[in-house]
Amino acid sequence: MTWKRSIIVTGGTANLGYHAALNIAKSHPDYLIVLSSRSNKDNAADTINKTLSQDNCIYISLDLSNLASVREYAKQWAAQGRPPIQSLVLNAGLQFPGGLTKTVDGLESTFGINHVGHALLFHLLFPHLSDTARIVLTSSGTHDPAMKSGLPDAVYNSAEDLAHPPASMIDVLGRQRYASSKLANVLWTYALHRRLAERRPHASITVNAFDPGLMPGTGLAREGSGIERFLWLRVLPCIIPLLRLAVTPNTHTPAESGAALAQLAVGEDVDGVSGKYFEGLKEILSSEDSYILGKQDDLWQWTINYTAESDEERAKFDI
Repeated sequence: MTWKRSIIVTGGTANLGYHAALNIAKSHPDYLIVLSSRSNKDNAADTINKTLSQDNCIYISLDLSNLASVREYAKQWAAQGRPPIQSLVLNAGLQFPGGLTKTVDGLESTFGINHVGHALLFHLLFPHLSDTARIVLTSSGTHDPAMKSGLPDAVYNSAEDLAHPPASMIDVLGRQRYASSKLANVLWTYALHRRLAERRPHASITVNAFDPGLMPGTGLAREGSGIERFLWLRVLPCIIPLLRLAVTPNTHTPAESGAALAQLAVGEDVDGVSGKYFEGLKEILSSEDSYILGKQDDLWQWTINYTAESDEERAKFDI
């Protein structure tokens, strides 16, 4: 079959990403749905195909913690001549509750995976986007101190500080690094939206950020302690109604949030909407810091300067 469009979902082999991919595949059997994660131990694409009695899901390996892997992914995409990308769902994310960890490229791991790998993937795949493509980034309400999520407040002094923490930030709690990386997701969303609007005013590409809410049972806590994993995976999923009352009404199963993420990726009701932050399907304001243009521009320029390998590529990335 000749597919009309492609949809890429990073972190698409489990939990939120899996359910988003399942919903997209169901609503668009004429699209090629690409699940991209570091591993695929549960054969997620095959499971979706069998569930829907379709054949439009495939898995392509992608390690966002390794920028060489991201480049190889984009190189193979270009070589295989797949249909234009209609939605790029930048969903994968990790949290490292312990001490400072680094990627193979020497970046602080949370920032490297949650932001830098995704940003490079976008820039490399930009030439393969359709004229009406949608970019959706999975952020988190933890980026906003006003939400009182229970995590330490996000801190953004500069992208360089997040990427290569100075001595004063070596002992920062891992959960604060996570919140800060999710603030970076929103800052980058707004920076990209502004550049698309200013430099490509006739383009119809949109970009939005998404908060899936509290989702007990996902793989987000896989780097946590044994007790933390037990509570997150075994206890909290059983008391979601209580969590909605006691903690936050923005508490959902991965299936519920996955359906909302799929709607932002392909739903007609958000066609043309860009530069917004969604809590589920509800458009809300993001944190005060996320609207600071200086922070948006610092992240944008640092990201391009770090990821581009030449002046020519740097010019292409700075759309």
